[in-house]
Amino acid sequence: MTRPLEGRVALVTGGRGGAGRAVCARLEREGAHVYAADLTDEGSIGSEAAAAGTFLPFDVTDEQAVVSGIGQVEADHGRLDIVVNAAGIEMEKTVEETSLADWERIFAINVTGTFLTSKYALAMLKASDHAAIVNFGSYDGYIADPKLAAYCATKGAVHMITKAMAVDHGPEGIRVNAICPGYIDTPMLAQFFPDDVDEATARAEAEHVHPLRTIGTPTDMANLVFWLVSDEARYATGQLWVLDGGLSAQIQQMRF
Repeated sequence: MTRPLEGRVALVTGGRGGAGRAVCARLEREGAHVYAADLTDEGSIGSEAAAAGTFLPFDVTDEQAVVSGIGQVEADHGRLDIVVNAAGIEMEKTVEETSLADWERIFAINVTGTFLTSKYALAMLKASDHAAIVNFGSYDGYIADPKLAAYCATKGAVHMITKAMAVDHGPEGIRVNAICPGYIDTPMLAQFFPDDVDEATARAEAEHVHPLRTIGTPTDMANLVFWLVSDEARYATGQLWVLDGGLSAQIQQMRF
């Protein structure tokens, strides 16, 4: 039986990271030829895990590197149908603690990287009958965690560029959506846990604040990405899809 994404070409930035790696694996399993675009083939979780997709050296902060990487996709296949902007970093600082260099770095990766990759992918996406972009936002683009000032600002920006691109390029047949995850079991989440609390205790507390009493997984992210780039989501665009186990649906609960 034909797989839903058979014959389509996908580019996933941050494709060797925790969530990005899962996205690459799912899209490949559904039939797409996937480029895992990242700084290194090992990415953030090492080479011991299965690495799906064709590795493509890709620096989202470097305009010429983005142009070159997308040019390689065009040379190989002459088409591009799916872009997933998953590259991103977190920075745990208040505004007062954030240096200008910090601010510029996180915006370069989380926001400018989304802009550059989308900008130079658009020419090929316009030629596709199944064009879809999925950006990685965050529930932190809606509500703020403590000491994540710059990160929250970047995700708010990603949310709005998602809507703007959906409006501008919908008439060209390009759908653009964002996924806004909460706590996902990746190296970035482990980085967020307090240094003075053991990991098991931190994970238990993180699970408790969710109505579902569990943390999300990269597979949860990949499942939603797959639906959004598939033909089943043909009428879905310009939306911010919150995937947080109900975390942002409630006020913080006191533990007695």
